[in-house]
Amino acid sequence: WWCQGYSEPGAGSDLASLKTKAVRDGDHYVVNGAKTWTTYAQFADMMFCLVRTSSEGKRQEGISFVLMDMKSKGITVKPIRTMDGGEEINEVFLDDVRVPVENLIGEEGKGWTYAKFLLGYERTGMATIGRSRRQLKEVRKIAASEPLGEGTLLDDPKFREKAAAIEIDLLALESLVLQVLAEQSAGANPGPESSFLKIKGTEIQQALSELLLEAVGNYAHPFVPEALEHGWNEEPIGPAYAAAAAPHYFNYRKTSIYGGTNEIQKNIVAKMILGL
Repeated sequence: WWCQGYSEPGAGSDLASLKTKAVRDGDHYVVNGAKTWTTYAQFADMMFCLVRTSSEGKRQEGISFVLMDMKSKGITVKPIRTMDGGEEINEVFLDDVRVPVENLIGEEGKGWTYAKFLLGYERTGMATIGRSRRQLKEVRKIAASEPLGEGTLLDDPKFREKAAAIEIDLLALESLVLQVLAEQSAGANPGPESSFLKIKGTEIQQALSELLLEAVGNYAHPFVPEALEHGWNEEPIGPAYAAAAAPHYFNYRKTSIYGGTNEIQKNIVAKMILGL
């Protein structure tokens, strides 16, 4: 199991300002610093990690990419409890952690290049067309079971308009995803268009989580994160599907932040695609 050591307490969107330092000591690097928002670090065997091996020249040129054994002495993992009650993300503290030089990926000082390459694939994957399509189908199914006036919520023109707008965005995003995948199949690497996929994909995911809250109605108000845990055997408050609505909504506030905030992605699109 791998976790990703990119973001730091003072270096998230401005990743090039990272301060976790790796100093060469014989056949090892001695690493000191901290990482944050590290997903499932508590379960990880290894971490691929960005470290600063030089402070000379451009900030990006002093960053290297190393593989770190999470069982190494000096690594402390502390969970961060999220708004939905989960503990999927963590702080990782690195105190005199010794990393073999052979765990350096590629060349020293090229970590920024390798990280950007990987982030292109990560952002492409954030479009999550299939998952969003399934959730839209589920939202419509729920709305069709919620009474409203003489019909159901799904009969309400305003609700139908919101669902249709999301579906239109999803179809347009799918078209772009297929174009990007075709280019990758022909041997191209992800380009700046992956930033657009990330922006629109996460906006759709958040819009769906909001529409789900609207469909569930008042039963979405109780926040019972325990209801999502394995072995929970209490009577649900309202329909069984309502228990996940609020936790899902709160959790998905993160999607426009991770993988590079949507604001940063818009800057990339403006510069690299629109030439502004």
